[in-house]
Amino acid sequence: MRSADYEKLGAFYLGRAVDPATGKDLDEPLLYDAKDLTTHAVIVGMTGSGKTGLGIGLIEEALIDGVPVIAIDPKGDLGNLLLTFPELSASDFRPWIDEGAALRAGETPEAFAAGQAETWRRGLADWGQTPERIAKLAGAAERVLYTPGSTAGVPLSILRALDAPSPAILQDGEALRERVQSSVSGLLGLVGLSDKDADPLQSREHILLSNLVEPAWREGRNLDLTTLIHQIQKPPIERVGVFELETFFPASERGALAMRLNNLLASPGFAAWLEGEPLDIERMLRAPDGRPRLSIVSIAHLSDAERMFVVTLLLGQLVAWMRTQSGTQSLRAVLYMDEVFGFFPPIANPPSKLPML
Repeated sequence: MRSADYEKLGAFYLGRAVDPATGKDLDEPLLYDAKDLTTHAVIVGMTGSGKTGLGIGLIEEALIDGVPVIAIDPKGDLGNLLLTFPELSASDFRPWIDEGAALRAGETPEAFAAGQAETWRRGLADWGQTPERIAKLAGAAERVLYTPGSTAGVPLSILRALDAPSPAILQDGEALRERVQSSVSGLLGLVGLSDKDADPLQSREHILLSNLVEPAWREGRNLDLTTLIHQIQKPPIERVGVFELETFFPASERGALAMRLNNLLASPGFAAWLEGEPLDIERMLRAPDGRPRLSIVSIAHLSDAERMFVVTLLLGQLVAWMRTQSGTQSLRAVLYMDEVFGFFPPIANPPSKLPML
């Protein structure tokens, strides 16, 4: 099989076709049309059946074709996508091997690394993946591992997502409302309010915060938690709907919401949420030199509430960005999430569900 058989834009190489009668590989590539991903796709299968492996293959093929990828990683193993070694040398593998495995095999770490390099070299060659193609993948995109709330990778300044959005979003009423809704939903989830208490249509907390955030953004004003806490205590509005503010949400009860946000602000780990690059979709999709980016957002180290907060804000920003783009029949970018369990349940409505829909 020649690489020329699948080295064309829009054709993702997934492996080889299999003869259903014998179960043996055929000498013909199995290609996937990238245009099939311009809507959405779900990979389902039993544990260990290769779902993540298929996802990684799609990500790598997209990058080779110049298509940027944002990958949300709840398990913490997509960081392996940063390990791309065109030379497949023992020295490339040495820093990443399990020294305990080398000890159990009765080998020195160097010898074990050499064995791993040779195994990968043979295995990739069997599938037509040459050092030249690996080098092409390595040079095709910039790779960034984001770790919101942590400095283990590149910190992602999630809470700066309360800054006013771009003029393109502000001019699109639907995009702005979705951005407000996802930002408020994520924030309320972070401070421990249940799905019911964060319901955009029924929750007093959600409605109040939305009425504080949207006018500020329409005026181009950035927000932060300190400002929101003060505005919850003394809102710059007198009515919510037809009711006076004190009837809708009395000051004595608003204090509980302000206290939740203040506790978050006073937390010793809060500063980590303000560090790093801003949550900016354009920046996450393209490097400064114009190359596509692989932006891996690792959330394995976070609590459940923090994971929901990050995913909800990220998806909300992505949806708002999508609405500002012109139509196209080709694949512009890929969003990949390794596990949607808990974020996209069939019955409950966590904050992440609406932007996913």
